[in-house]
Amino acid sequence: MKRNVLMILLLAGVFQLRAEVKMPALFANNAILQQKSEVAMWGWADAKATVEVTPSWNNKTYTTKADKDGKWKLQLETPEAGGPFEIKISDGTEMVLQNILIGEVWLCTGQSNMEMPMKGFPGQPVVGSNMDILKSTNDQIRLITVPRSSQTVAQDNFDAKWKEADPAAVRNFSATGYYFGRMLQEMLGVPVGLIEVSYGGSCIQAWMSPKTSVSFEDKQVPAPGDSIPVPNRTPTVLFNGMLYPVIGYGIAGCIWYQGETNYIEPDRYEELFPTMVAEWRSLWGIGDFPFYYCQIAPFDYSVFTPKEYHEKYNSAYLRDAQRKAEAKIPNSGMAVLMDVGEKTSIHPMHKQEGGERLALWALAKTYGFRDFAYKSPSYNTFEIKGSQLIVSFNDASNGLTTYGKELTGFQIAGDDKVFYPAEVFLRSKSVVLSSPRVEKPVAVRYAFDDFTVGTLYGTNGLPVSSFRSDDW
Repeated sequence: MKRNVLMILLLAGVFQLRAEVKMPALFANNAILQQKSEVAMWGWADAKATVEVTPSWNNKTYTTKADKDGKWKLQLETPEAGGPFEIKISDGTEMVLQNILIGEVWLCTGQSNMEMPMKGFPGQPVVGSNMDILKSTNDQIRLITVPRSSQTVAQDNFDAKWKEADPAAVRNFSATGYYFGRMLQEMLGVPVGLIEVSYGGSCIQAWMSPKTSVSFEDKQVPAPGDSIPVPNRTPTVLFNGMLYPVIGYGIAGCIWYQGETNYIEPDRYEELFPTMVAEWRSLWGIGDFPFYYCQIAPFDYSVFTPKEYHEKYNSAYLRDAQRKAEAKIPNSGMAVLMDVGEKTSIHPMHKQEGGERLALWALAKTYGFRDFAYKSPSYNTFEIKGSQLIVSFNDASNGLTTYGKELTGFQIAGDDKVFYPAEVFLRSKSVVLSSPRVEKPVAVRYAFDDFTVGTLYGTNGLPVSSFRSDDW
């Protein structure tokens, strides 16, 4: 009898020591999975344990084995958008994920203008957000925010939860991301999941892997365990701490709002930005997923730089690098924000414009909506006729307008490379420029200042980006 009792106690101890399957924060109650895909799911269990995953949408059991470290991963086939569903996960002990929806999942990334929440920053509002927060309850929109984390070693997980959209969740979520997702959900009529991965003041180098960053030797890549001089401006540390735990989760695409911190190195950004996007796509392994981004808005960066560097560090050069990146990054699109910048705030209060202009790109290019405009008119070329320079534009099929305001911001230059304000005549689809100080113009710039207010639009209401024809 004593031997039987002892055996029972020993067996009970064995079962208590057995690890229960564990899931990362992304795979939890209220999550949204990408529809009509083979999405990755992963977690941890005992080393070499058999793990079974059974989703209620097809009641099919997917089986895999954990590796020697207990990590396991498999692919689930997802149906068309719908739900709620359950997902049973078992390594002998069953856990159940509840209230799972199938829909469209987007990554929302960047620095403070992506991070800026619907409630605004202290003393910096988001226009119209209070009423939008009040009306935000919608169980078809799910939100999760990866906490700030700067690391020298890649992290497997983070501490956060998926939340259904309601005032408490939305007020603290990215305004740009929320307005983007709200429009998608309204137009698509399917659940939308938004994963925010952003850190204010971050440079683009911080979002790149150690493997890629070592090819850009101007900034030192920290080794594992090194100190981190600046948490948001040290290469690789946000990739390790915030992006890495998300890589591989099934997504439809990514939106990006970043560049302000890199305003003093536009030439480098022209190389870094396409490289980063290519790396992310390679790591996700789902092809060239859509990548839509905001051009940084005009702002008086001179508050950050000594007077003698104002021309050298004109942020219009960074905007121009972003403008040119659209041709270098496949399946991308840029939302122009020339009309919402603020001279004294680097965080424009008009966040709805940015989020919804990104959504226009997604609705047209990713989801196939037609018969509406989603691109800003863009600089094409110019023609010289005597002392006049005539600028033409792409994506201006219905013409250009200033909505009754004076058209400002154009400059022209001759061979001496000195730019002078231009006299402007607006035609329906082109702009005619001249200046008594430029007899033979050879170059043109538009809105090419740190802070300026763009006044040229397409009749679709989308502003024209700042641009330059020269490479001086």
